[in-house]
Amino acid sequence: MKILMVLTSHSELGNTGKKTGLWLEEFAAPYFVFRDAGADIALASPQGGQPPIDPKSEEPGSQTETTERFKRDADAQTALATTVKLSTVVAEDFDAVFYPGGHGPLWDLAEDKHSIALIESMYAAGNPVALVCHAPGALRNVKAQDGSPLVKGKRVTGFTNTEEQAVQLTKVVSFLVEDELKRLGGLYAKGPDWASFVQVDGNLITGQNPASSSAAAQEQLKMLATLQSGAATRSS
Repeated sequence: MKILMVLTSHSELGNTGKKTGLWLEEFAAPYFVFRDAGADIALASPQGGQPPIDPKSEEPGSQTETTERFKRDADAQTALATTVKLSTVVAEDFDAVFYPGGHGPLWDLAEDKHSIALIESMYAAGNPVALVCHAPGALRNVKAQDGSPLVKGKRVTGFTNTEEQAVQLTKVVSFLVEDELKRLGGLYAKGPDWASFVQVDGNLITGQNPASSSAAAQEQLKMLATLQSGAATRSS
């Protein structure tokens, strides 16, 4: 079971002069879900190397059991510091792909041609594609095989407008995830702000916010188990 995690390389929060990047919980929670399940995990980002971590996600109030575990785990820290360049990734080498959020993906992964091609290839192959929080914004330019937006007519979620308002970045971000998913024809749904909420439609999995990261990863594992069981049945 090979799972690719795709992380942002973007560190600038619009024109504010402040820093952004990956939201640490959204990497740590699924990473440990996958590792504890025995998955072979690879990490990639547009620029390779250490992805920027949103400094707010390292503040005391943002810490969770999984972020604390990450800070004690040298192997996990080394893995995050040594991501490969996304341009070198071969989609066929992986069974699933997971995109953690943070605000960074709105600027780079949403427009990155390698990310777009990767999602299109993985989705068309029937492999589970999962994105959480702001990462569903990376679906902005992804097309289905018929040329329509991939999210069109699909049940999806992502960081809500009200959650963006709460962090006072509505006028800073390049686009609002909720509005963009709706504009593309997605059947957007949401739960209470900051609570875990995941949507599954076919092999597309989306999570609303940081609290949804673990649940989205668990849904992806369930989907992989079902796919592998089906493949084993067909080959017997």
